[in-house]
Amino acid sequence: MPGKKKLGVWIIGIYGEVASATILGAQALAAGYSTTTGLLTETGPFKVLNLTPFPDLVFGGHDIHQGNLYKSIRDYVRENRVFDLEHLASLQGGVEAMEQSIRLGTVSQCGDVVASMADPQVTRGQGAMEETVVRIAQDMKAFQKSHDLERVVVVNLSSAEPEIDETLPQTLEEWESQLKERISKNITASMLYAYAALKNGFPYINFTPSAGSSAPALQEYALLQGVPHYGNDGKTGETLIKTVLAPMFLYRNLEVMSWEGYNLLGNGDGRVLQNPSHKKAKLRNKEEVLPMILGYSPHSKVSIDYVPSLRDWKTAWDFIHFKGFLDTPMSIQFTWQGCDSILAAPLVLDLIRLMDFAAENGEKGLMTQLACFFKHPLGVAEQRLSHQYEALVNYVEKHTQKTSKKSI
Repeated sequence: MPGKKKLGVWIIGIYGEVASATILGAQALAAGYSTTTGLLTETGPFKVLNLTPFPDLVFGGHDIHQGNLYKSIRDYVRENRVFDLEHLASLQGGVEAMEQSIRLGTVSQCGDVVASMADPQVTRGQGAMEETVVRIAQDMKAFQKSHDLERVVVVNLSSAEPEIDETLPQTLEEWESQLKERISKNITASMLYAYAALKNGFPYINFTPSAGSSAPALQEYALLQGVPHYGNDGKTGETLIKTVLAPMFLYRNLEVMSWEGYNLLGNGDGRVLQNPSHKKAKLRNKEEVLPMILGYSPHSKVSIDYVPSLRDWKTAWDFIHFKGFLDTPMSIQFTWQGCDSILAAPLVLDLIRLMDFAAENGEKGLMTQLACFFKHPLGVAEQRLSHQYEALVNYVEKHTQKTSKKSI
């Protein structure tokens, strides 16, 4: 009996920092240069799923500028001091082979910050959006065919798009009508990539705060196509801590009067988030967590400032002012520093493997069991990390029970 084919991973924003850390991580794990620390799918409850091994991941993707993948990864390692350069050199051949599977992507409208960073070929002479969808869908499909892949999981790791003030397309009819236009106020590049993935029958993950597959029209389309998808906005740092720490105040009936957060980061995302319209969705996702956990809205403000010298090392300071017994005011404050993309990369690898598992088992639509990975999990109101994790473990146990019954 022939073995299972390899799994394709198509990354939107493949020359970015998170993509560099993700591809480096997969290659390092495959070569035995790293432990599995940080990977949820390598812990006990998930071992029974027999998820795709790291050597069987094949990478390609879109980006909006010309680049060199090995150089992007090497520069990332040197600037952030996160991996052994000698080990990296031994991975060079495998990474350079991926270059043939990288294509120029697309942008939404030429007025935003992301579009201004794009290669001129991306923005020059763009036709109707439906033509763009055909092109990027063909890129993904050609990647699958050229590598003889079982399936392809599409992952959006690109920079945050501007917040959409208009209502997202509600029906497929509305969506398909708007695609005939060259520009739309409520259709962004992340949505075009999501649609192209779903059109091909490829599972889709939106790790960014951009709209992605969240529009009702695209959720409807995913169900019609029988494709699993999920997002939005990977939960890696300050918000992750909030979803762990905020329940403590709830369980002890301590009133949070204010929770202030100040973030400094110097990577590509930090540069893009200098623009208020790009920052809006990221801040909204960070700020909606506390009311959903506590049941009320304390004074809370999150700030994000760009500090180039920090590169990928993100620093955050949080101050929590709360009221205890006899209305006594008290406070907690903490500072932490983390390598932003190194925090994100194992989550991306976990999501790829779990989304592949869902597709293998014929699941479709929103994969709400993956809520623990996201700041703004689609279709899920529960924000407590412990409860989200329990939902994922329960999902695994149900599949394990099904498999056990079939084998009897």
